[in-house]
Amino acid sequence: MKISFLSVFYPYRGGIAQFNANLFNQLKRDHEVKIWNFTRQYPDFLFPGKSQFVDENDTADAIPTVRTLDTINPLTWIKTASQIKRFHPDILLTRLWMPFFAPSLGFVAASLRKTGTKTVALLDNVIPHEVRPGDNALIQYFLNRHDGFIVMSESVREDVLHFCPQANILLKPHPIYSHFGEGVDCNEARAKLRLPRNAKVLLFFGFIRQYKGLDVLLHTMKHLPEDYHLVIAGEVYGDFKPYQDIITENGLTDRVHNSIEYIEDVRVPLFFSAADLCVLPYRSATQSGIAQIAWHYHLPLLVAKVGGLAEMVEEDETGLIAHDVRPPGLATKIQYYFDHNLKKQFSMNMAARRDRYSWTGFTENVVKFMQEL
Repeated sequence: MKISFLSVFYPYRGGIAQFNANLFNQLKRDHEVKIWNFTRQYPDFLFPGKSQFVDENDTADAIPTVRTLDTINPLTWIKTASQIKRFHPDILLTRLWMPFFAPSLGFVAASLRKTGTKTVALLDNVIPHEVRPGDNALIQYFLNRHDGFIVMSESVREDVLHFCPQANILLKPHPIYSHFGEGVDCNEARAKLRLPRNAKVLLFFGFIRQYKGLDVLLHTMKHLPEDYHLVIAGEVYGDFKPYQDIITENGLTDRVHNSIEYIEDVRVPLFFSAADLCVLPYRSATQSGIAQIAWHYHLPLLVAKVGGLAEMVEEDETGLIAHDVRPPGLATKIQYYFDHNLKKQFSMNMAARRDRYSWTGFTENVVKFMQEL
């Protein structure tokens, strides 16, 4: 097939660009794939982080792209659609993770659809984590301009069917992120991160946003013994002060280790190798790329039972599911994990089952779905 892929890629940073690079590298093995990228993804005043772009020292995959689409300039939507039409693709693949992108991507999809190109959307979220007025109208506009949808959790599938009851949907779990490289010795990783060698180490990784529940995890630390430590690694979207206040007010300074910055790819193995348990105490979720990094490093997970998170864990096999994410209940679940020495068995189970989250299997299913359309 000839596939045009319109989404975010290098030089933009973050999990979505990394996912897209992995998918492109799989698709190009057997198909002719050309990529269109953003010239402007977000206006700076709408972007809550420090930078949208990779650092010059980052090892992100420099995928070759055509950068034409400005999300807030409709003239570039016309230009992008025109360029893609000249490629004469069988499939236009787009990706939606928040309603802000619906007008620009939906316009291009509608334009290509008129020429007979089938339009397929990969959906991270349908209902956004932070809902705003007008979101439903934008979502409906976008969905109505696509012939098929790829989702990675049952909760997103249900959201699509709410808007489009007759939708063509492929459900395939999020593949493992393996591009960060292999893990390192735990003691070596802890030494480099200046963590206590014999502590019980919890990891909270990724962009820090309100819906991810870091405040809950910090309050949970009050209910855990002194040898339990927490590593926070990721860039904050907004202000870290409310979290720092919890740390200070509860005397957690010596037990909470902050790396409040974007974690470059080369440093990712250190954090996952140093930890005993990756904790995702989210208030809302669909699926999580963080969980799939943990799967790569065979680091067991403790996830809240929200959205599609619980679909990424087999209870008492590869991790634990917290039905009660209030601090006392979360602390009980964490202590259960350590009291029963579950890390070794869970890690072995993850290693044995990781093939179900392979990029090859994911891509084969995506290609078959596109061909059927």
